[in-house]
Amino acid sequence: MNRGDLSNEQWDRLKPLLPPMKPQTGRPSHDHRQVVNGILWILRTGAPWRDLPERYGKWPRFATRFDRWQKAQVWPPILESLQAEADKQGKLDWEVHDVDGSVIRAHQHAAGGKKGDQQRKN
Repeated sequence: MNRGDLSNEQWDRLKPLLPPMKPQTGRPSHDHRQVVNGILWILRTGAPWRDLPERYGKWPRFATRFDRWQKAQVWPPILESLQAEADKQGKLDWEVHDVDGSVIRAHQHAAGGKKGDQQRKN
């Protein structure tokens, strides 16, 4: 296990919330734990999929599974379940919210008005 990977306790909480592993047919698929650890590495570092360390496996498989789970709405129930569990334990402070404005894009026309000999009238 690498630094930043899920601990056994974390994995035990997360495992039942994930879709079941598909039966072995054809090419063997990556274990869900390995995939989640790879996805968490990408999210933690902000790196592109192509920079996923080789210890996790080939990056296209991870990106594909992430997209597939995103389209299948796998992530929202996981978040809700983990939040509910943490709330029961008193580990969440619902008064604290963090919004990172660095990822909010402005419309192209929000850059400002025309410059030149137009003067403000007081």
